[in-house]
Amino acid sequence: MRDEGTVTNGRPATRPVGKFAAVPAETTRTPNRALLVVILGLITAIGPLSLDMYLPALPDIARDLEVSPAQVQLSLTSCLIGMALGQLIFGPLSDRWGRRRPVVWGLAAYALFSFLIALAPTAPVLTGLRLLQGLAGGAGVVVARAVVRDVAAGNQAAKLFSSLTLIFGIAPIAAPSLGSAVLRFSSWHGVFVALGIVAVLLTVLAAVALPETLPPARRSTGGLGEVARTARELFTDRVFLGYALAQSCTFAALFAYISGSSFVLQDGYGLSPTVYSLLFGGNAIGLIVASQANGVLLDRWSLSRLMYLGLVVQVVAGALALLGAATGSLVVLATGLFLLVAAIGVIQPNSTALALDRYPAHAGSAAALLGGVQSIVASVAAPLAGLGDPGQGVPMSVVIVGFAVAALLSVLVLARR
Repeated sequence: MRDEGTVTNGRPATRPVGKFAAVPAETTRTPNRALLVVILGLITAIGPLSLDMYLPALPDIARDLEVSPAQVQLSLTSCLIGMALGQLIFGPLSDRWGRRRPVVWGLAAYALFSFLIALAPTAPVLTGLRLLQGLAGGAGVVVARAVVRDVAAGNQAAKLFSSLTLIFGIAPIAAPSLGSAVLRFSSWHGVFVALGIVAVLLTVLAAVALPETLPPARRSTGGLGEVARTARELFTDRVFLGYALAQSCTFAALFAYISGSSFVLQDGYGLSPTVYSLLFGGNAIGLIVASQANGVLLDRWSLSRLMYLGLVVQVVAGALALLGAATGSLVVLATGLFLLVAAIGVIQPNSTALALDRYPAHAGSAAALLGGVQSIVASVAAPLAGLGDPGQGVPMSVVIVGFAVAALLSVLVLARR
């Protein structure tokens, strides 16, 4: 077993885990860091764009399709399930085919399904197409993580993930505002047309500018048998699962907020779509600030210590949100939600680096399991947050607290060395 990645003479140190031989991150020539951060950040932004851009339109969709809010929230869940499946499929494929090809094909398919969603006549059709859209979008999410592990390890990988969050964090800020802007001139159908246009542009960007970071000599050639052996090794690695479950429960707490906040804040507290978008964007600023602070603090603190700090803050944030919802205090609720989102900027980069650093030779498969478990666990959050009357946010806040506590316990129980 091995501890966190360290840096020796400026080079990331790697040590084998189980039967997998470690592959130095610098086997290939590292591409321009700034360009790589921009490209990967934009590709990864497909995730929050898919989930956040149509949040202001959820009440309109429910009224237009004549269904309950819970039925509309199922489209969020189906998109997350699709992303989980997409990551589980495209992650191992990227170990076999290289990183660029799965990203380009995945983004192109995402654009197609986005345009089809704009034509969805019923809620079941909307939900089904969102599943396919998420599956295609999973390619970019999982490959971006694998690319980072191809070119960096340990603290350096965590810093690179923190840099990605600078761009990744802009998406939640811009997405609801973009959605609200589209709704001023179009219906909710126009939101998905806009998503399709964004995906087309990203497809061109990936095809032209994304470097290939996995050379043929390092690609997997073992077929389905090797994929099964790799999956078995990952599932039986207690420490890896601890990080994976912690990250998954963290994202589930965030997703409870994403799926429930539009109904709670607009219907329960009377905020307009514009004010809601501004509040949502302000929370995302906390994510950006925390992620950049994480990159600086990594020069003094360890990956594990910073991850524990983020997990504790998330539990406190959930408690504050529940207190605010129970007392009807928008200020206390908003404070808790702000801290909840900010904590993600510390938890996600460090937990991802710690998990992927254990399997440098199978970064795509490890990233697939990490993202797949995250999406599956988070998909449970939307239906739970939608149970009962959203009111002033008690159901949503209870789900947030539950998953935040589960995230902390996952690391304390499974990932302790």
